[in-house]
Amino acid sequence: MRRLGYVLLVLVIGIDRHRASGADESAHAANPIVAENAQEGSLDWQLTRVRVDDRGFRSPWIEGYCSRQSVKAGESIDIMVSTNPPQRFEIEIFRMGYYGGRGARLMTKLGPFDGVTQPDPPKGEKNLHECRWPAATKLTIPTDWLSGVYLGRLTTLPEDKDKPYWQSYVIFIVTDDRPADILFQCSDNTWQAYNRWPNDFSVYTHPQGGQGPWADVSFDRPYAREAQHNEIVNDPLTVGAGEFLPFEFPLAYWLEEQGYDVAYCSNSDMLTPDRGLKCRAFISVGHDEYWDIRQFRSVEVLRDAGVDLLFLSGNAVCWVTPYRASVDGRENRIMFRGGPYGADNDYAEQRQREHGPFPERGPDEGLLIGARNIEPVNGGGDWIVTQPEHWMFNGTGLQAGDLIPGLIGWEYHGAPADIPGLEVVAAGTAWVGGDEPQQWTATIYPGPKQNFVFNAATIFWSQGLSTPPGHTLPWSHWSRPHGPDRRVQRITKNLLDRALAPPTTE
Repeated sequence: MRRLGYVLLVLVIGIDRHRASGADESAHAANPIVAENAQEGSLDWQLTRVRVDDRGFRSPWIEGYCSRQSVKAGESIDIMVSTNPPQRFEIEIFRMGYYGGRGARLMTKLGPFDGVTQPDPPKGEKNLHECRWPAATKLTIPTDWLSGVYLGRLTTLPEDKDKPYWQSYVIFIVTDDRPADILFQCSDNTWQAYNRWPNDFSVYTHPQGGQGPWADVSFDRPYAREAQHNEIVNDPLTVGAGEFLPFEFPLAYWLEEQGYDVAYCSNSDMLTPDRGLKCRAFISVGHDEYWDIRQFRSVEVLRDAGVDLLFLSGNAVCWVTPYRASVDGRENRIMFRGGPYGADNDYAEQRQREHGPFPERGPDEGLLIGARNIEPVNGGGDWIVTQPEHWMFNGTGLQAGDLIPGLIGWEYHGAPADIPGLEVVAAGTAWVGGDEPQQWTATIYPGPKQNFVFNAATIFWSQGLSTPPGHTLPWSHWSRPHGPDRRVQRITKNLLDRALAPPTTE
């Protein structure tokens, strides 16, 4: 819990090693997350009646998408919706958080609207499926809506009361420019890379190959059911919500429960470092595989300016992901797999040989995140402590060789970089296919201004923090995490407490 005493201390001494922008410290006198979560949460925000088609990729009965990945208070976002058959519907907008354990707050209800069946887009060059649906409604974000992840629940309203209703989500992020302690970067590039709407079209499903640069994907289409539901998460709650609910919401829920001052952004909000320089800590969460090269350079700037970096993620910074504009000129709405990160390392050369040619090559991600993407990169295993004397383990009771069961998966990092002061704090075996061994490593290294970079080395880290309402635990290669674990919670708290502490004097 972020304590008022610490806030006052920071204000009095007037020192902030993380505030490279020189923002006014008085912004930290009040914590808007605490005030927001004191509002009454909703008892009814989950999807109740969910239906997907025979292929399992979409819910044509009602589905939609938003015109932007993120939006600021005072700005507008369009919501596009299709219903098949045509019927009336409504939209309820929820902000996701803790809210006394309920997980969401109802912000507004829109409609009812007359739904129509919108056309599937024609297949374009590089298998692009870009919807051009007219907006069902335009939502101007009220000025008092706090930064966060917002779900719009779409519900059909059948005229015949003997007919069932159907539901799905749309998702968008409200971002802002205020100074905040923690910046939570959603991994929405990866949500879209795996999105197979409408009928098995993602960056992985092009006939030329699933790992090459052949396929373009557009944010102008609904999110199908969570893309790896048959292998990782069997959760109908996710229809329309990308991968936020299974892989990222447990972290957001826990941070807001603890009262941390957290703001949210999309991958596309990090094309410059400006947003992150107003925060003390930056978090990459869940499955954060696809980064535009400008994101990489921005986060380098954060590190070098003294912002603490927490990669509570796996398979992060794996593929260079260039953006381009939509057909109507909205920026950052189409992306593709442009090439591997890894510079001239063997694994990057291997990807180029086996899946290229690629038009781009990224730098060695290990020099930023501490460890690297390795081949094979998916499996499951236990998170095993190697450096129990490190300060991040204070109060956990963990000893060398102690394990946190099932916390490694779906994908992970290994091959630690040669960085002065880097420590491998946990390491072990991930079992690929259930019995083929691969080695992973969790690392931490010092930044240049009393800051640090931590790499948890697993997509599943958030599973050890909380189980929000309706949450389904994932699994990977016959291995599964156990859910909230006080040791994962304490490690995360120790890291954040260090990140948010006043600087020591030289």
